[in-house]
Amino acid sequence: MGGGMARVTAVSSDGTYSFSKTNRASITLLAGLGVEGDIHAGETIKHQFRMTYEPDLPNLRQVHLIHEELFDELAAKGFTVSAGQLGENISTRGIDLLGLPTGALLRLGAEAVVEVTGLRNPCSKINDFRTGLLQEVFELDGATGEFTFKSGIMGVVLHGGVVRPGDVIGVELPTGAHHPLERV
Repeated sequence: MGGGMARVTAVSSDGTYSFSKTNRASITLLAGLGVEGDIHAGETIKHQFRMTYEPDLPNLRQVHLIHEELFDELAAKGFTVSAGQLGENISTRGIDLLGLPTGALLRLGAEAVVEVTGLRNPCSKINDFRTGLLQEVFELDGATGEFTFKSGIMGVVLHGGVVRPGDVIGVELPTGAHHPLERV
């Protein structure tokens, strides 16, 4: 894919709590809910662990996006990971997801709009999937002591629509001060 355009490379969803999600020909995003038919869709929190003690929190994790460049980086370290395997709904290429500010809007396909809410907080299930992988999806900045989380970003659906592999991704940055993504 030339031209340096940001694109959707794969879409995935699953109706059960399983770590990996199944690749689909398309997914439908539903405003205020997430991915139609996906276990993490809903207005309130659907994170399996957190919903036990914070069930009424708004769901800021309706859609999970990962940049496929991460898979290239992991492959160079001997980890074979493909689209959907880390639980993401949308795999991308050509966009610095982790560099987006909170509140950035992603236009996916003809209609869907996702507002970026934060970084995915990688959990220990990543090590269950591939031993040693968890330490590869975040890195410590020796200078600041801060961790960079690389396992993708989370967002909420502002406007629904169908998303397919090959769709162009448009980015609209928020006005005013930009705030770096934090874990949600």
